[in-house]
Amino acid sequence: MRLPSKTLSISFISVSALSFSGYALSSNQSNFPAKESLKAQPGIDISMFIDGAFSETPKIVDCVTTAGTETTCYELKTSGAPAGRMPGAFCPRNISDGAEQGGAWFSKDGSGDLVDITGQFILKLDEYYDDEKWQVYDIKTNKVRYTATKEACLGAAKPNVEAEYQQNCIECELSYLDDDFSLTYLIPTTPIPAAETGRVRTVGIALDGAELSGPAPIDAILGSYTIVAFDDCGGHINVHQGYHYHASTGCTDKTFESTDGHAELIGYATDGYAIYAMKDAQGKEESLDECRGTTDDIRGYHYHVASASENMFIGCMHGETIRSNQGAGGPPPGGDHPPKPE
Repeated sequence: MRLPSKTLSISFISVSALSFSGYALSSNQSNFPAKESLKAQPGIDISMFIDGAFSETPKIVDCVTTAGTETTCYELKTSGAPAGRMPGAFCPRNISDGAEQGGAWFSKDGSGDLVDITGQFILKLDEYYDDEKWQVYDIKTNKVRYTATKEACLGAAKPNVEAEYQQNCIECELSYLDDDFSLTYLIPTTPIPAAETGRVRTVGIALDGAELSGPAPIDAILGSYTIVAFDDCGGHINVHQGYHYHASTGCTDKTFESTDGHAELIGYATDGYAIYAMKDAQGKEESLDECRGTTDDIRGYHYHVASASENMFIGCMHGETIRSNQGAGGPPPGGDHPPKPE
């Protein structure tokens, strides 16, 4: 698999001169913790996000967790597009296409790196999944069948893919989103450890503003003889969530200021705890709890993501999440589950 592009423009987001809900943020008086103190406590560091990650300047609002705890939250609004780059490529167009013309998909082993969606991968899907019914290309023209229109994208973005869009490589475009498309994330300003760990729905938000999504329903996708292509960054697009990630491949990684060789930061979970890459600078993994979390003196409690093909970022929510959170939009192409009521 070729390395994802990391030519992202990194800069800081200004949060000065804002007033809301009784809170005032300015360059002289800020409700965001000082950068020095962020190293010694869990919680979001807004300055770590890529320039353009938010469609509006982040602000602090009153909120209530699903456990009924009254607290304050960062309100983060996004446009559904990853900041700093254009998504793609996703589906190859011909069985002769190489890795540059296609994206990536989960390994059938459910661990390790994503596999490249090349033309040969499409050609040999029957062998890869040991199922002779697979045929995601036209045997006369050698062209790959893919969802080339918004209508096709919508027809495939269902738990039960419409028959005419089965045996397709599924991809959608950002242009299919409504003009006023927006997602809002409410994330506690200070994480609150939960009495019991919670189920993962929307995992969180990446440093480029894109959603870190919950697990994709692999059985439903493969049962419809579809491949819901990711780009090499581990994400894809639908009209409910915009561009969102199902795997971490390094595209949003950013080194947090530390001297211990810790893994790079990739984003934040909806409970407010930081999410880091799986391995540290020496290629080692930490000992983690059931949520894929651990604690140290610098970062406090935090998560480390699973490998790209495990179809998960973290195992459960260590902290309380917010009662109303629009980050989880709806079913991605190929049958991702719709949002569940709180």
